Amino acid sequence: LALTALLAGGHALLIGVPGVAKTRLVGTIGAVLGLDTKRVQFTPDLMPSDIIGAEVLEESEDGKRAFRFIRGPVFTQLLMADEINRASPRTQSALLQAMQERQVTVAGATHDLPRPFQVLATQNPIEQEGTYPLPEAQLDRFMFDIRVGYPKEDEEIAIIRQVTGAEPSSVEPVLSGADVLRLQKIVRKVAVGDHVVEYAARIARASRPSEASAPDFVRELVSWGAGPRAGIDLVAAAKAWAVLQGRVHATTKDVERMTIPVMRHRLIPAFHAEASGITREDLIRRIVDHVRPTVPMSV
Repeated sequence: LALTALLAGGHALLIGVPGVAKTRLVGTIGAVLGLDTKRVQFTPDLMPSDIIGAEVLEESEDGKRAFRFIRGPVFTQLLMADEINRASPRTQSALLQAMQERQVTVAGATHDLPRPFQVLATQNPIEQEGTYPLPEAQLDRFMFDIRVGYPKEDEEIAIIRQVTGAEPSSVEPVLSGADVLRLQKIVRKVAVGDHVVEYAARIARASRPSEASAPDFVRELVSWGAGPRAGIDLVAAAKAWAVLQGRVHATTKDVERMTIPVMRHRLIPAFHAEASGITREDLIRRIVDHVRPTVPMSV
């Protein structure tokens, strides 16, 4: 899913308990894809200038003073935002323009970020003391909400053997930033039928309790549904997933596979749903079961 988000040109939020290799995953993806990768450990005392950079006053040899912009770690191709919810909302918002427009503005001057530019952020779902939950506007900037769970037994045994072995494992780059850009252009050219786009739009619209087409259980159990960006991300992610499967066209099955990671952080259950133990994943599955794809007419 993290690779799918990168190829689709989107950002991803990785949520999991400590020790499940979220940070290692991001670093490994950056190394394999040959991307310039920087890591920022988000803490309560982190300032916006620590991420985007700041202007400093310098004095030349002839005594003249001038401001010079010192670039922050956001000027990279893959930004690892570790424990993003530990920073204050002011610092979190410093990433909004970078994630949406791929540029930052400092002291009235706009600076373009390298291409490609993607943010992979991590969160710890257990420890909530001293954290600042991401606002909905910023959550919506993430294409995926990826849940990183515990490994299976055989996988955990293999992990222990590798980590405690004599030689640490290493990875070699197989692509470059230019290759990733070319792949992203290929993903955008993947064929997608009108019925697939309509299916994605209908799923997003069915999650909104204010829509006339919303099913009764959505009106009862959902406070806020997914916005238009959800439909966009559903189609973009379906295209990237199809490419990773070796196909040159996206299907409604690809859209269906992407619904939970795309919509999980965009759907807000009502109090009645939370009190009844109904999860966001349960609601998304019910929406998918309710919205059936239309069959394209044969030519």
